[in-house]
Amino acid sequence: MPLTDAQIRQLQPKEKPYKTFDGGGLYIEVFPDGAKRWRYKYRFGGKEKRLALGVYPKVGLKDARKKHTEARARLSEGLDPSEVKKATAAAQEGENSFAAIAHEWHGKFAAVQWSDSHAKNIMARLQKNVFPWLGSRPVHEISAPEIIRVLRLIEERGHLETLHRTLNNCGQVFRYAIATSRATSDPTYKLGEAFPKPVKKHFSAITNPEELGRLLVAIDNYHGELVVKCALQLAALTFLRPNELRLARWDEFHYETAEWIIPIARMKRLRRDKEANPKEVHIVPLARQTLDILRQLRPLTGDGALVFPGFRGKGRPLSDAALTNALRRMGYSSEDMHVHGFRATARTMLPEQLGVDKDLVERQLSHTVDNPLGRAYDRTTFLPERHLMMQAWADYLDKLREG
Repeated sequence: MPLTDAQIRQLQPKEKPYKTFDGGGLYIEVFPDGAKRWRYKYRFGGKEKRLALGVYPKVGLKDARKKHTEARARLSEGLDPSEVKKATAAAQEGENSFAAIAHEWHGKFAAVQWSDSHAKNIMARLQKNVFPWLGSRPVHEISAPEIIRVLRLIEERGHLETLHRTLNNCGQVFRYAIATSRATSDPTYKLGEAFPKPVKKHFSAITNPEELGRLLVAIDNYHGELVVKCALQLAALTFLRPNELRLARWDEFHYETAEWIIPIARMKRLRRDKEANPKEVHIVPLARQTLDILRQLRPLTGDGALVFPGFRGKGRPLSDAALTNALRRMGYSSEDMHVHGFRATARTMLPEQLGVDKDLVERQLSHTVDNPLGRAYDRTTFLPERHLMMQAWADYLDKLREG
């Protein structure tokens, strides 16, 4: 006779496990500790086998019969229900593995929030430092000690900054897994306290007038690619970040107003500022000297979108390495000058040598400036004064060359 819910509830444990059948090979087994487990007994390939269908009362009579029917259907198709269950579980584990969820998280944010280079660096970091050890593990099973063992491998190489960046990325993946109901906790929480912090190094920069003059002359006399030479000249004149400079597009330059208008998506600080308007831009006033360099370069690269295309095609920008290598060939080591260092040069020398207000320089650097009106960035703030400042800076650089 088929079982009823009332009969199942009345089943009491005995000294040894015993079975009560429902029909068709489906039965419930009662254990001495009171546990009641559903089983399906069947034959496959001439051998008697059993398939676990769940624990009562979490799996009730109705659900157990449904699972039993599905298993019998697989059997009628010539499939072993136990092997089908194992394969399904393995597939689900694969979908919930750390690597699978990391790729899902990465794809979601890379498309709308990160620059191409930032997205590439994150995935490369995970592929090198995490996936070989934790990639195939179900995300909900990974523990803090496992993560620490992986991080120790990075620490042993002496790459502390990479360690903390990797830990931060892992935490983002776990929190994404929590938000998508595939994990319940973040095992990376406060693990950073177990490792030393990296010593922050500032980009090397020249702030001595005579030394800066010699560097400017060296750039003017550079015998390499014209694109590289012009990029370094503009780095000194505009003091933008290297990535913002390298990705410059011809349609961003407005000669009638002598302004370079850069979308917020390419500005590091503005891109990260939650208060920034996504339609906002950063304006770089262009001195006469800057416009002259652009006019010189236009016949060479003006038929493409990028002002500074790379050597492998006009669709790809000039690399950071190209600019860095040019400085090294001029005799400037990493301790002497970095391409990013032109920002520090302007930030130091504009107030010291030209008496420019520091807040004005910070705004042109697209840094946050605290003021009574709040932190929101206004592209037109002190724009006339910034035009005068950028022209004065270009004129000052000319004097240093002559000196």
